[in-house]
Amino acid sequence: MALVRWGLRRQNFHPLRKRRRALLLKLTVVIISVLLFCEYFIYYLVLFRCHWPEVKTLAHGGGQEPVLKAMFLADTHLLGEIRGHWLDKLRREWQMERAFQTALWLLQPEVVFILGDIFDEGKWSSDQAWADDVQRFQRMFRHDSHVQLKVVIGNHDVGFHYQMTKYRIKRFEKVFGSERLLSLKGVNFVMVNSVAMEGDGCIICSEEEAELREISRKLNCSQEVPGSSQCDREPEPRLPLSAPVLLQHYPLYRASDANCSGEDAAPPEERNVPFEEKYDVLSREASQKLLWWLRPRLVLSGHTHSACEVFHPGGAPEVSVPSFSWRNRNNPSFIMGSLTSRDYALSKCYLPFEDTVLTMYGAAAGFLMILILVHFEHLPSPFLCGWKLCRLHMRR
Repeated sequence: MALVRWGLRRQNFHPLRKRRRALLLKLTVVIISVLLFCEYFIYYLVLFRCHWPEVKTLAHGGGQEPVLKAMFLADTHLLGEIRGHWLDKLRREWQMERAFQTALWLLQPEVVFILGDIFDEGKWSSDQAWADDVQRFQRMFRHDSHVQLKVVIGNHDVGFHYQMTKYRIKRFEKVFGSERLLSLKGVNFVMVNSVAMEGDGCIICSEEEAELREISRKLNCSQEVPGSSQCDREPEPRLPLSAPVLLQHYPLYRASDANCSGEDAAPPEERNVPFEEKYDVLSREASQKLLWWLRPRLVLSGHTHSACEVFHPGGAPEVSVPSFSWRNRNNPSFIMGSLTSRDYALSKCYLPFEDTVLTMYGAAAGFLMILILVHFEHLPSPFLCGWKLCRLHMRR
């Protein structure tokens, strides 16, 4: 009799083990599929919709004027050892790395500009912490040799004016370079250390202003007829005849974001909050100096973490680039620019929304719970009967 019972139990054990294996397989497939989609494929799906804007080109040397494809992003704020929780670091940095690498692969830009605040704690970090942060940055924003990556100084990289030191600036420039003027395909870019535009006569501020005045002189020389001035005595070749694009971290002076609009502008309750000069935006005086010295045809800035487009005296447009990190906003984005020496066109490319990804994870968790409850038959009888009928219909 005992032998018969043992045989019956063994017969019942095999189907039960098969059901458990089937459940485990289903759970594994669902989890892996959701992870692959939310952490990898969604970036291709979203960024595939982004396209380079069209720009008018003129005849140039028997062909068409060359077009420069440039990406502009801002405020990555890589977390440091002081305020950065390991899980927050892992989540945000993976998001930025996948977004950046996917954008490089799909869009093939020639140059990428990051408009400051690449680190969150550069103003505090020790040399070892700085080296660790730089290593993580270089891993996340790796790129092929044919793509140039240029970084502008931000207040979180070297500190606000009262925290900024020559040592921190040199530490930054040792890694990312110290050039302020860059010419690519006939397009002139001026990269300003806007933290040093305090106007109080400090040594760093004076050196920055002197360098900008020299750049202004070179830009003016490019507009003069050869052989008509002392500019011809310069040992360096002239710059291309093109009004510059001004790149900096702080926006030029504006009273607030009241006139900003769009889904990635500041929240409505924050738009009318007055900006503080030398903290939220540059001072009026510093802004007037930059516009007068450089006479830019376009200004791109970061710092506010939100989008805005304004026009300054003389008609110079400024575009504030939103933050690239989910830590600062739900809908990060970057700017794509097609530029020639005379014209430009800009478009915006959005990254996946964080709440969309979280919703998908929540839906997947609910589906997994249903699978488990169905397996153990813990669901209410009407739901369970419906589930069985659905499975029976699918088998037929």
